[in-house]
This record gives sequence, C-alpha cells and structure tokens, in this order.
Amino acid sequence: MHLLESLRFSSRLPGSRAEEKEMQEGMQATGDGRAKFLIGGLLIVAAVIYLIASSTQAAAQYYLTIGEVIAKGESMRDRDLKVAGAVIGDSIEYDAQSLTLRFTMVNVPADPEEIEAAGGLAEVLHRAVEDESSSRLEVVYIGPMPDLMRHEAQAIVTGRLGEDGVFYADELLLKCPTRYEEEIPLQAQEG
Repeated sequence: MHLLESLRFSSRLPGSRAEEKEMQEGMQATGDGRAKFLIGGLLIVAAVIYLIASSTQAAAQYYLTIGEVIAKGESMRDRDLKVAGAVIGDSIEYDAQSLTLRFTMVNVPADPEEIEAAGGLAEVLHRAVEDESSSRLEVVYIGPMPDLMRHEAQAIVTGRLGEDGVFYADELLLKCPTRYEEEIPLQAQEG
C-alpha cells in the first residue's frame, strides 16, 4: 500500500504528467467555454443590429404622392406604403354595417416650396381636387368613419396597393385644411 500512496503522491507533484494532462483538459474546457460565449455574444449583437436596422427602415418609410404610386405601377403592389393626397368629397361612401369607407384621393405636390408658392396647403388641396387631369387613387378603409372625412381634407393612408388598382388602407390620418393651413405635409419635408 505504501507504494500505491507514493505513486498517487508523485502523480500530484508539480510538473508531473497527470497534472499537465489535467491542466490541458481544464484549459481546453475553458477555451471551449470562451468560444461558445464569444459565438453567443456575436449572435446576440447580430440580432440587435438586425432589429435596429429593420425598425429604422420601417420608421423611415416616407409618404409617396399618388402620382409616384401610379407611375411605378406594378412595382408598388403588395408593398407597405404611405400615400398622401386630397379627398374628393363626392366620392365618399360609407357603409355603417360593414364599417367600409370608400373614397378617392387626388394627387397633391410634395414640394414644400411649391405648396407655399401656390398659396398654402388649403389652396393646393382645393386646386388638386378641382383638377380633372390630376392622378387619382381609390381607397378602401375598414373602420369607423373619421370626423374629419370631408371634401378637400388631406389624407395620409398606410396600406397596400391591390392588384385591382385599389389602395387598401390599414391606417387613415386626416387633416382638415382650414384647421392646419400653415402646415406642410410631412411627406414634403422628408422628400
């Protein structure tokens, strides 16, 4: 027994092969742990960067004019869009049973200088609605009838352009031109 104890003792002495092997295994385990930690950290950083980039892209979505949507045609279908225009009052149809609102929007310029030179937003909306040659877009929105839905209101709709050429809005924002005469559409400031 004495011999066995001395062998065990000698295997624990510094510099012995058993100790070297034990240290190498410990270092290898530590290296594996560090690699796993590093890979996990990189995956988390990549996920955060992806989330920031995708949310920034969604937030940076700007307003298109009706003319731009019509000019780009097929390429605009099945994409999330924000479109601004003026409401044509005679086109407003609302079904209270199905909460379906249908109306036509007409193209409004996006350039703030052009809007200002034309006499302000209210004047631009009025001229756009009166101009028979201006680009038009039919809109369908499901929801309660907004209080500001009226002739010559500025409408900003978010949704998708259908294959039938109708814009199916998920969101509808309206501005009454007489209440906000001094305001220029956000689309114009970002263009």
